Amino acid sequence: MRSVETGTLLRAAPQPEEWSGFRMGRFLADIERKTGRTFAGYEDAWQWSVDNLEEFWAEVWDHFEIITHTPYETVLRDHKMPGAEWFPGATINYTEHIVRALRGRPDDVMVKARSQTTGSSDWTGARLLDEIGRIQQGLIRQGVKMGDRVAGYLPNIPQTLAAYLATTALGAIWCSVPPEMGPKSVVDRITQLEPRLLIAIDGYRWGKKELSRADDIARIRLELPETQVVLLPYLNQDCALPADTIAYSDFTGDGSEIRFEAVPFAHPLTVLFSSGTTGRPKAIVHSHGGLLLEHFKAMGLHFDMGPKDTAFWFTTTGWMVWTLGISTLLTGAAVVLMDGDPNWPRLDGEWSQWAVAAETKATYLGTGSAYLAACAHSGLAPGATWDLSRLREIQCSGSPLAADVAAWVYDAVSPDLVLAPTSGGTDICAAFLGASPLTGVYAGEMSCRPLGVSVESWDRDGHPLHGVAGELVATKPMPSMPVFFWGDKDNARYTDSYFSAYPGVWRHGDWLIETARGTWVISGRSDATLNRGGVRLGTAEFYAILDGLPQVSDSMVLHFEDPAGGMGRLVLLIEPQEGADTVHLETAVRRALRTELSPRHVPDDVVFVPSIPRNPSGKRLEIPLKRVIQGAVIGETLDPGVLVKPEDVEDTVRIIKAAFAA
Repeated sequence: MRSVETGTLLRAAPQPEEWSGFRMGRFLADIERKTGRTFAGYEDAWQWSVDNLEEFWAEVWDHFEIITHTPYETVLRDHKMPGAEWFPGATINYTEHIVRALRGRPDDVMVKARSQTTGSSDWTGARLLDEIGRIQQGLIRQGVKMGDRVAGYLPNIPQTLAAYLATTALGAIWCSVPPEMGPKSVVDRITQLEPRLLIAIDGYRWGKKELSRADDIARIRLELPETQVVLLPYLNQDCALPADTIAYSDFTGDGSEIRFEAVPFAHPLTVLFSSGTTGRPKAIVHSHGGLLLEHFKAMGLHFDMGPKDTAFWFTTTGWMVWTLGISTLLTGAAVVLMDGDPNWPRLDGEWSQWAVAAETKATYLGTGSAYLAACAHSGLAPGATWDLSRLREIQCSGSPLAADVAAWVYDAVSPDLVLAPTSGGTDICAAFLGASPLTGVYAGEMSCRPLGVSVESWDRDGHPLHGVAGELVATKPMPSMPVFFWGDKDNARYTDSYFSAYPGVWRHGDWLIETARGTWVISGRSDATLNRGGVRLGTAEFYAILDGLPQVSDSMVLHFEDPAGGMGRLVLLIEPQEGADTVHLETAVRRALRTELSPRHVPDDVVFVPSIPRNPSGKRLEIPLKRVIQGAVIGETLDPGVLVKPEDVEDTVRIIKAAFAA
């Protein structure tokens, strides 16, 4: 893997005369004709979109032919945050637009499902429509109506997709939690919503390991005595049906035409849950209109998706990427759903994300930056191992993508694709920063701010910054900002989460740097930034070095402040590769940080641990682990149910505390 400098150009932006080859280019050409403007480059188009927010979103509405049961009165009645009121008067339904696309491709394969539990299956548009109609009839028989909540304890399979769409078509509200979450994690989330109905599986297979969920479901039901449960046999087709439980086959026994309830723009569509790593998970409510417009813009314009595409989003049903990925269907593109361990039987095995992408002929891959880094550091050459000739774009998120890993993608996967490191969040189920088909790709950086997204980097006094890290803020509303948190009286928690630092301006909690090229770098979470004797150190700069070092599988930086105002204690956790000489590795790590960064970056302690706590999206959980080290209870502060390797947490904590005591 070659070493490259951050900011190295890996793929040049197309010239304006080439823009017509992309849907975004044609969309902007229409705006040029209507307004008499000329966009010299993407940044000009972005500036117009945020300066003319209402006109921009009206153009998105018209371009994607939003199905409107009653027309909107104005695009944005109130610009205030929180409380912006989008498209008042309009009644719509998110799911109606996916059904429209499916009805246009009834005989084409629209869902390619790959499961380590049940094998492979392909569903045509007609097959998916039939399942949606059958589930919807089951919901109606159970009395589910507009505003009711339906929960899924389900993996990433076609039935989950169909249940989501059947529920939301009725104006009911969907939420899902993946079956790898234990009962406490599930209860902490869905009991907040008091769902009318829960659809669950009996168990699943992860690699070769069979994991029953019978006992967990029994514990969940004790906390939800009024909730009707539907059981979908998945691990064992002949599993016993508990008392007062409906069999999925009976639940879906009757088919019918899909019914749509027209709802206001801000009507709740789905509830996404925060990670729960810093307290009880926030139940973040997203709207029909907000996700419909943001996702049409993302899929159609920024990702350039259409009926020619097959998109493989590697995700669990508990990650916002699952909800985003389902919106692939809005454009007429097909989706790949994978349920299983991508590292089984090994990183380059038959369940590798690359193998699945090749076998399903995916043109678009959504994955985690941590996964790309793991593949790069292991020496994989996916482009030489599998036929990835159809793959035209890779989007990655969950953590910053190191410059060396970005270069590896072009060297080892394909020199022709678009690499799109992206940063957004569950909070908006969209992107604050990312890429476009009209911008270049730079190593270790994100190419642009999406159209209509007014993001800046601010100092503590609210002044824009350039070239140095500041708070990531959104100065203008986005349609997909949450409508509210479930159970949040007077929006107190919502307001405190995003608007307490800068009243009327969204503060996301990331350190953001705007480069001289107009590209963007996330240098870490602002609440995880290290303060060494008054000097702020972003965690991302550590990881940019550590992620490229031989024999380092993973790492985490923690800083424990000195109450007296001194330098504090900087602790570096390292998960070494198997067989690594830890004495020599520690020396190499200290030398690299001192040489590449500064003496201030050299840790006081280097501690070798069995694994680094991460959630399924690949995010390092620095703050929760730090709080546990300082005395908080693991189950309350660092929920094992949201960890990739929960079995290692207690050993990791014990080893760190022992190092502190030494």
